Amino acid sequence: MENHRSFCPLNLIVEILGDRWSLLILRDMMFEGKRNFRQLLQMEENIGSSVLTDRVNGLEQAGLMTRVQDPTHKQKITYSLTEKGIDLMPMIIEAMKWSVKYEAVDREKYKPAVDLVLAGPEAQRKLAQELLQKHVGKTVEELNEV
Repeated sequence: MENHRSFCPLNLIVEILGDRWSLLILRDMMFEGKRNFRQLLQMEENIGSSVLTDRVNGLEQAGLMTRVQDPTHKQKITYSLTEKGIDLMPMIIEAMKWSVKYEAVDREKYKPAVDLVLAGPEAQRKLAQELLQKHVGKTVEELNEV
């Protein structure tokens, strides 16, 4: 049994995602298609390489992403979201929806994110299906068969 402060549902997610960077890493993987360390390092919020390494390791340990070494380059790693990681997308979209409603979001600069928030459940479901195919290599139907 893992060592948690409590088994409250909110506490458990805060223990995994409650730092400054984890949600931003997931955001970049989900909505910007970033799949390697260098791409993630270039996030607008200026994450440091040692912090990125730590957070990526934590997300991997939590089962939200996996890493695979590129067979053509010994130092290149490709990260993929897991089904568990992709299942966080509705929560992330709801958090962005709250921010669009209450905070001074630059709606022009972040138009794709704002559009996704406003597009509704069908567009979000379609994106989730695309992520499952790209990162997990399976369709929703194939995952439901298991």
